[in-house]
Amino acid sequence: MDSSLASWLVVAIALAAANLPFLTERVFGFIPVKSNAPGNGDVSSPLRTKSFPLRLLELIVLYFVVGFLARALESRIGGVFAQGWEFYAVTGCLFLVLAFPGFVFRYLRRQRG
Repeated sequence: MDSSLASWLVVAIALAAANLPFLTERVFGFIPVKSNAPGNGDVSSPLRTKSFPLRLLELIVLYFVVGFLARALESRIGGVFAQGWEFYAVTGCLFLVLAFPGFVFRYLRRQRG
């Protein structure tokens, strides 16, 4: 895999991972969030929505998952470059910018009805 394809693959995966916490009510896309209300132990009860702090925690974990994937792809291409705190600050902010469409869809979109 050449470096250009690997770079675009990381950007596409980062875009999907950044929006995942806001587009689904399951943690990491596959773990359902159970309701803490008493008497809601049956299967037919609706799942509760994820709280905002849980979405932020999921976003942070997914940032590191994408970072490890990018580092693995970089090591397959060639040498891995050492990064300082500036790199992680910029990529963290970029990950938050990539999460903006999902945030708008979840919290800022006007509800019908």
